Order: sequence, then C-alpha cells, then structure tokens
Amino acid sequence: MQTPLHEQLEKVATLNELKQLCEHYLDSEVTTGEKLVFGEGSLQAEMMIIGEAPGVQEAKTGRPFVGNAGKLLNTLLSQIGLKREQIYISNILKTHPPGNRKPYRSEIKKELPFLLRQIELLQPKLLVLLGATALQTLVNPKAKITELRGNWIEVKNLPTLVTYHPAAALRDETRKTALEHDFSKLQQRLAAGI
Repeated sequence: MQTPLHEQLEKVATLNELKQLCEHYLDSEVTTGEKLVFGEGSLQAEMMIIGEAPGVQEAKTGRPFVGNAGKLLNTLLSQIGLKREQIYISNILKTHPPGNRKPYRSEIKKELPFLLRQIELLQPKLLVLLGATALQTLVNPKAKITELRGNWIEVKNLPTLVTYHPAAALRDETRKTALEHDFSKLQQRLAAGI
C-alpha cells in the first residue's frame, strides 16, 4: 500500500527531495514535451514570490516566469534593487494548465500541498502573492484582488504583499503602474528590515 502524500511530504527534508517527490507524483499530469515547473531561486531567500501557474514558455523550460510576464517581473525587481537570483519564485500549480486557462479547483487541491511544503522548507521572511489565483488559494476563495491589492496581510504567519500578476499588467497599463507602486512598498518593507 502506498504511503499517503501528506505523510510523504512530512518526511521530505530539503527542497531537492520535495522536487523529486513532486516530479514523481505529478509526472503524469505533464503533457508531452512539457516540463514540471517546481520553482527556482536562492535557498536562503528572504522573499518568496508566488504566481498562478506556468505558461507555455515556463513549461518548455521548466523555469517559472520566463515569458513576457517574467520579463516584467525582472524589471520590477530591478527597479527596487533586487536580482531574481536573490529571491525564490514559484506558483500555485507546478504544471501548465492546457490552453493557459485559469487552474481548476481540483488541480489546485492536488498540487497545493507541494507549494505549502515548499514554503515550510524555504522559510522565507515574507511572501508576495501575484494575482487573484494566488490570493484566493492562500487567503480566501472569495478574496478580491482589486480590494486587497497593495495591502500587507498575513499568510502562514508571514507578512504578505498582495499585488497584480504581471500578466494582467501586460494587458492593462494602469495595472503596471499599480504593480510599480506595490513593488515600491515592498522595497520600503525590505529596507526597514522586514
């Protein structure tokens, strides 16, 4: 009889072990030619950024935020004096939803335990939630990004900044301005020592 996932997750002691378990568990979810997108960044990162799900470019490379939204994220980080390598970036889902659609609840329920364990193992000092899916998954299914965007809340006992997903800013210029404003709040928080 196979050990339940939650027991396997509890035994995992490193992000590398978690990645291997994730690959084993979700491998059948990944369509032909696509890669699982576990997450990447510094294992000593004080900040963890969480988005929605991998897109087409991410599924090709196995890396989070490498498409146009990722380029915008890199720019936002650069504007506040950070490099991508200094932080840790992941998503609610590790697999690419077909057609770039919004993740189904069943997919989130299946894959969320990996992200939650990822947060526990990484032990960041703060989180940044990008977009409604990350917010609704980790805070409240009825939470509205338009109401909470730009605010600091608490998730998993960590100070957490809620903001738009960079992909939304690529479709709506006003959201890009809002993102820049939110990242300046992030810079102030980091400068104050979190």
